[in-house]
Amino acid sequence: MEQRIAIPTRQFFAKVNQSFSQNSLMTNCFPNLARSITLEYQCSVSLDLYDETDCKTLATQAKEGRHLTVVENESNPISVKVNLVEDGYQAWLPLEKLSTLQPVSEKYKPIALARVEIEARLPEIIPYVQAAKEQPNYYLWGGTLGPNYDCSGLMQAAFAASGIWLPRDSYQQEAFTERVAIADLLPGDLIFFGSKRVDHVALHLGDRYYIHSSGKTMGRNGIGIDILSPEGDEISQSYYQKWWSCGRVMGSYRPD
Repeated sequence: MEQRIAIPTRQFFAKVNQSFSQNSLMTNCFPNLARSITLEYQCSVSLDLYDETDCKTLATQAKEGRHLTVVENESNPISVKVNLVEDGYQAWLPLEKLSTLQPVSEKYKPIALARVEIEARLPEIIPYVQAAKEQPNYYLWGGTLGPNYDCSGLMQAAFAASGIWLPRDSYQQEAFTERVAIADLLPGDLIFFGSKRVDHVALHLGDRYYIHSSGKTMGRNGIGIDILSPEGDEISQSYYQKWWSCGRVMGSYRPD
């Protein structure tokens, strides 16, 4: 049989030219950033990312091995905006950390997981959070690496350790999950709290007990266990009054 050779199309060459153009632009703007043919990078070390260009307030953290892209034309003398590929979260990276980004030859590919596969991994997720509780820790706004976490960072880290991605923030996690009633809660479901909108999340352990990382003002300044009931201690009662909804993780997050 005659072997046919695929002839590259105009669209193919257009994409190649666009990739080279974008690479040239970024390497010209950021000399210490290596060129990536995929325009995607991997963290060679764990990184702190910030919510403003001045890099003073922590927004989130990126564990070694995570993928990200550099957002073009969003630079300043201090930092550059980056997009974390796995959850689509954007924050600011100090310019001196660009040299820690390694080009990748293949882009991140999200994995589709069914609910039955999520259930099979829950026996790993709950012990992860319980083990984190046993380590000396305190509540850290933006913390996802441990030993210090914020509420949604702890949830994201626990699920990610088992290959399941959640969105970064608690209100995003609430929107991502499927609503369940309190009476139908299962171990591994998420419990959300808030006033005007969701601003806190916890992991259900069973019998309405949940584990979460809470702050100093209305919490335990770290990871602790509370109960979703008006009969609990003062902290549990405070959170019960702010209960918003319960959600079940039905798959792994796939950003657009």
